[in-house]
Amino acid sequence: MALWDRLRRRPRTSGPLRDAARTGSTRVRAADAADAAHLEQFLGSRRGVEGFVEPRTAVSEITLLLVAHDGEWTRRRVPSAAWAHAFCNGHGVPSYDAAVVGIPQRMRDYNRRRAQGL
Repeated sequence: MALWDRLRRRPRTSGPLRDAARTGSTRVRAADAADAAHLEQFLGSRRGVEGFVEPRTAVSEITLLLVAHDGEWTRRRVPSAAWAHAFCNGHGVPSYDAAVVGIPQRMRDYNRRRAQGL
């Protein structure tokens, strides 16, 4: 088989589809109403909650990380960073850009306590 025959037989696909097939990546699920409901439930049942807006990465969309006073946390996808800040402001919760301020130490301490079974 000649080189030109191999090139001619290659299927024609669009750019993103071809890239996904090449890299093995999949589409990331978008934020939905269930995510917003979960965030509201977390806010309503915890005290001292702060919001940390995490930027889009190669494996996830923009997320909102909510951390309570004791370090308990939850993370959900959100439609945009502006939506996340508006959500927090609307509920009287301070919000920060996680890429700037980082993740709070109390969250890391909470994860360590859970891993040790305390």
